[in-house]
Amino acid sequence: MIPVGCVLTMVGTGSEMNGGSVITNHKQKLKIGHVFGENVFPKFSVMNPEYTFTLPKYQMVSGIYDIMSHILEQYFSGTDDNTSDYIMEGLLRSLIHSANIAVENPTNYEARSNIMWTATWALNTLVAKGKTTDWMVHMLGQAVAAHTDATHGMTLAAVSLPYYRYILPYGTAKFARYAVNVWGVDPHGKTEKQAANEGLARMEAWMQKIGLVMNITEPGANEAMLDDIVKSTHIMDGGYKILNAQDIRAILQASL
Repeated sequence: MIPVGCVLTMVGTGSEMNGGSVITNHKQKLKIGHVFGENVFPKFSVMNPEYTFTLPKYQMVSGIYDIMSHILEQYFSGTDDNTSDYIMEGLLRSLIHSANIAVENPTNYEARSNIMWTATWALNTLVAKGKTTDWMVHMLGQAVAAHTDATHGMTLAAVSLPYYRYILPYGTAKFARYAVNVWGVDPHGKTEKQAANEGLARMEAWMQKIGLVMNITEPGANEAMLDDIVKSTHIMDGGYKILNAQDIRAILQASL
């Protein structure tokens, strides 16, 4: 018997321990997330990496990117010297390292356990401390998924780089820091913008390497859907730029 207040984790999803959920309204083409708070937050999680060994690669890398997106959407906010950002940089480096191993050897216990452990810290509220948080990648990805029924992590991957390149001018210093501290970009002789763009280029190459979907066309979206997807996109206000409908459409257009 599983005690009340615990979670038995059997597959490597993008989050292992949090108090939220996402509900899809197929009729209205909406995916709506809601954080219910402490009343449904598990007291502990039982996590066994061996249950993730037989997960298809497509689902594994989708979950890996969901983990990464959870971290990045908390990281890309604020301009202060926040301890949470240092923690997130370490989590991202660990995730990238372990993902590279797991893609080549899905039954590597150490890699799969580190991915699962990172997933827990990515969304159990720790790294959100002192942050405004963004979450627009999730809003964009969920809107695409509501119209295509595509796999969650893949829709996030498909919209991430167009979104981050769109908001980079509003948070250039943080993107440059991300490039240096996560992707090992050498900032010497480069402007912040150059370093930031190099970091996103390295991120893009890694995403392609592990097999992520890099556009919204592949999972079924097309230009004729864009206006409806824009209407399905909930706007958040914690990031470096508050988007409007025109911004959202431009990002989606760049995601095709």
